[in-house]
Amino acid sequence: MTRYFAILCCLFSVSVMAQSTAPKYSNEFLAIGVGARGLAMSGSQTAITGDVTSAYWNPAGLMDMESPYQFSLMHAEYFAGIAKYDYGGFAMQVDSTAVLALSVMRFAVDDIPDTRFLYDANGAINYDNIRFFSAADYAFLLSYARRIPQWNNLKAGANFKVVHRKAGEFATAWGFGLDAGIQYEPGKWKLGLMLRDITGTWNAWSHNPEMVSDIYTQTGNDIPENSVEITLPRMILGGAYQFVLPSDFGLLLSLDLITTFDGKRNTVIKTDLFSVEPAFGLEIDYKEIAYLRGGIGNIQEIKDFDGSVQSEFQPNFGVGIKLKQVNIDYAMTDIGDQSESLYSHVFSLTVSLDKR
Repeated sequence: MTRYFAILCCLFSVSVMAQSTAPKYSNEFLAIGVGARGLAMSGSQTAITGDVTSAYWNPAGLMDMESPYQFSLMHAEYFAGIAKYDYGGFAMQVDSTAVLALSVMRFAVDDIPDTRFLYDANGAINYDNIRFFSAADYAFLLSYARRIPQWNNLKAGANFKVVHRKAGEFATAWGFGLDAGIQYEPGKWKLGLMLRDITGTWNAWSHNPEMVSDIYTQTGNDIPENSVEITLPRMILGGAYQFVLPSDFGLLLSLDLITTFDGKRNTVIKTDLFSVEPAFGLEIDYKEIAYLRGGIGNIQEIKDFDGSVQSEFQPNFGVGIKLKQVNIDYAMTDIGDQSESLYSHVFSLTVSLDKR
């Protein structure tokens, strides 16, 4: 186990050193999150996730599934319905010490008008010539988690990740990467560590210059060439504490520290090498049947027109209910903008299945 961890740390360090050749915010759609519970708590799930959605938040949490089989579905729409985000996941217990999971995510803007053929051969406008295309990002995760009794029941997990991005017939990309995470529970404390894109996720872009060569030539821009885009590692350290309150109530507080290595970002802690963004989450439950959730994230310093600087943050909210083996969760959240008018409603469903 120590040997494997040392190898992962070396790969993580090598990929971090590649930041001078990597673009910022690569594959950023993978930072949104899945499941209404996690989104309502501002993504502070690294230490507390324990169902099929753990394949995204921290695959080690798959070991806490309450049943042999689980599947989950989520749908969300952002920017007034322009962008659609969908997720589906399935997990199964291999035995008492291991779990396998498969997850699929899609973030897309569909039905984008292509007006290059708006004018016919005679120079007249013909709206029937308008074509439509989609700009879509896909991610496929194959996850494996295992309990390690020799290490005081430490839980560990990993993802093999495939990314496919498509901009109509203009450009496509395929990428591959690895994630790894661990969880440990000393008493009522919960601790977690998630390493995303340990080796860097390498996205190979293939462009179709014949589709847009005339437009690029007329505007004086260079025709794009095939290239490789690297998604740099991201490290998330999480901690949480479970309180037992009177009258069958429970309280869970969680904190994630999200560290990125693609240069300075507008976060609480920022340097030329890395940036650290905190995310706070809260969950109150009644008999583990009804849940009230909240979170604070995306803490930024906003510079006004007069040069003054003020701190802002993004609050999130959610509720959930557990009906036997069915969890229905709701979140009111956004993916970055702090304007209340752009908040979105997110619904997710998680179903647990027993063996027959």
